[in-house]
Amino acid sequence: MSTWTIDQYEARTAAMRGRALEGVRFAAQSHAYDSDEPRHVRLRWAAVSLDANRRGHGDDPWDQARMHGQDFMLRTWIIEHLGAGAEPAWNPDVLAADTLAALTLDPAEAMALSSGWGSLPIEQLGHLRRHRGLTAHLDRLIGHLEPGPARDLLAAWIEVRKHLP
Repeated sequence: MSTWTIDQYEARTAAMRGRALEGVRFAAQSHAYDSDEPRHVRLRWAAVSLDANRRGHGDDPWDQARMHGQDFMLRTWIIEHLGAGAEPAWNPDVLAADTLAALTLDPAEAMALSSGWGSLPIEQLGHLRRHRGLTAHLDRLIGHLEPGPARDLLAAWIEVRKHLP
């Protein structure tokens, strides 16, 4: 796989599903980080990585949290290093909305639960940990957002995240 072109990645991985796509996701992401390539090529590699990521995970909460977390981190990196773009994947406002949609608690609920996390049942503890992973990119995304309700809510999550297990 390491010698495949981007066209070969897209063609050969189109029918792949499940865990086999993890190697594709990782390799394509590495290509997206390659500063020797032009922006449009790096964005194409990032899109391949995002596609592999979305098709490579199951439906259980941990798989979904991992998928969203990897998606959010790569998209944030692209916005940070290559600049925002017109495509939804590279738009900070769309990323903010996608992040908020993935969170099933509001900041106040998460903060209340986190204050006594040591005595929580394992399922609730896992729920808080998934929220911690889903908000890992926010400190880097927040500066790319215009003032408004979404930015304010994500700023609250940045503070809450410091208290999550």
